[in-house]
Amino acid sequence: MNADASAWIELKNVCKRYGRQAVFDGASVTIGRGEFVAVMGRSGSGKSTLLRLIGGLEAADSGLVRVDDSDLTTLTETERARRRRHGLGFVFQSFNLIPTLTVAENVELPLELNDVAPDRVRRLSLDLLAELGLADCADRFPEDISGGEQQRAAIARAVVHEPKLVLADEPTGNLDAETSRHVLELLRRTCGQRDATLIVASHSAELAAQAGRVLTIRAGKIEDLRP
Repeated sequence: MNADASAWIELKNVCKRYGRQAVFDGASVTIGRGEFVAVMGRSGSGKSTLLRLIGGLEAADSGLVRVDDSDLTTLTETERARRRRHGLGFVFQSFNLIPTLTVAENVELPLELNDVAPDRVRRLSLDLLAELGLADCADRFPEDISGGEQQRAAIARAVVHEPKLVLADEPTGNLDAETSRHVLELLRRTCGQRDATLIVASHSAELAAQAGRVLTIRAGKIEDLRP
């Protein structure tokens, strides 16, 4: 993936606290359109918080969080939700699949929310599940499949509506080595074909080695290890 020269995502002097703990203290970074960025750091350093700030799932206490010329700190929750629905794919570390929906129905949900024609919804969902080796899981419920299968289903849900920004929190943490490589390649290929930005929080050195840039979080700041 080739990054656009301009800053498509910008965090400037961002502060974020949870009680007395300062996760970010004047943190700044810019990310270009189409980049593949790995975010590294020890547990509790703020990797997941960074993804949630960029995705508009949480608000910064102060500072600028800009994505595609929109300052997320000035938007209402309804406006942020609309942006997430149309332009964001998020792979949560805990999967966050809806237990009362089948795997296929979970994957179809972003398409339905974006008013995709019903005949395309089912086809796109099943095609992507087959690509991820989940064709036999389509009509099963999340509790009836393995943790690795749930993770792949969560990834399918995140990319099925072709978002311009994909945020993944430890997307291969529960997968074996071979499946991890396949899932990472799916994320890279899907984002690369659409010039989408992919930001992955991970402990995996193998994943970081494939990223175009590697960011790390130390003492409330964001550092660029490989610009």
